[in-house]
Amino acid sequence: MPTIDVGGVEKNFIIISNYLSNKFKNISIITTSKEKRNKFEKNINFVTLNSLNTIFLNRRVKFFFGLILLSIHLLKKKNNLVLCFQANIYCVYVCKIFGAKVIIRSNSAPEGWSQNYFKKLIYKNALNSADRVIVNSFEFKKSLKRKFNVKSICIYNPLNKFEVIKNSKKKIKIPFFKKNYFNFINVARFEEQKDHMTLVKAFLILTSKIKYKLLLIGDGSKKSEIKKFIYEKKLKNIKLKGALDNPFPYIKKADVFILSSIYEGLPNVLLESIALNKAVISSNCPTGPSEILDKGKGGILFKTGDAKDLAKKILYYVKNRKKIKKKINYAKKRMNRFESRYNLEKYEKLIKSL
Repeated sequence: MPTIDVGGVEKNFIIISNYLSNKFKNISIITTSKEKRNKFEKNINFVTLNSLNTIFLNRRVKFFFGLILLSIHLLKKKNNLVLCFQANIYCVYVCKIFGAKVIIRSNSAPEGWSQNYFKKLIYKNALNSADRVIVNSFEFKKSLKRKFNVKSICIYNPLNKFEVIKNSKKKIKIPFFKKNYFNFINVARFEEQKDHMTLVKAFLILTSKIKYKLLLIGDGSKKSEIKKFIYEKKLKNIKLKGALDNPFPYIKKADVFILSSIYEGLPNVLLESIALNKAVISSNCPTGPSEILDKGKGGILFKTGDAKDLAKKILYYVKNRKKIKKKINYAKKRMNRFESRYNLEKYEKLIKSL
């Protein structure tokens, strides 16, 4: 995992690594993010660049250094099995050069990373060269088969709902949220994939129709663009807050969580919001939201990238609170699929099989 930031993929990586460290010996984390060492079990060997400050390096440079560290590690030790969470394509070829087995964990739907013919050929070759490919939703599995003729194994993201609930109990004050208002929240990186623009445009449509507050938590390259749009349109009921290690107390205080992504894999934050008894409104993007919400039985789905449809679905929530309560209860009953231990054991069995 060349770079460990704040997000769902990183969260899964930490949970899975710590679980496996109690099941296998000689586990190493290969990353440039040395500052994250305290998030891992002490018996894990941390392979990183101790003498170099990598915080301000861009993602591609971190990937390069991560692959160099991997190559050195594979040269030193024999009989390696690599579980890759980032830079999958490069990692496969490095592992093949050094004769190591490799499991790819693909984190987001191919609709987000296979848009041109040349890329498709490279991805198809690399994915078929891996010893195993893990995806995190059955919709994702079907998509890989359809686009690349790749066989994959679906293992859902491991959700520890008790940990989510525990972390949500931290006492905080959010004077921005108000009684007699509908309080909405979104937690996501400010990147093109997350499509915050559709979200804020929907609330621009709703400005004269409902009393609302919208809190956006996260950082990223598109944040200044969103901030400028909010300022120019005088959307005073929308507030931005930086990325948080623990956003759960904020989700707990909101009425509704909204996900506006163009594509996903299996968005953790939807699972976490359901665990906190929140109503969920999500884009019907590939892949994950429809699978989590059982095609709308457990929440509200809107057309991806369509601000008018999102505004319409928000109004549906406002006018149909009793029906939404039934959706929340339905979604909670279906959460066992994502239970942490059950899905972590699948990783253990897969590794043992290789």
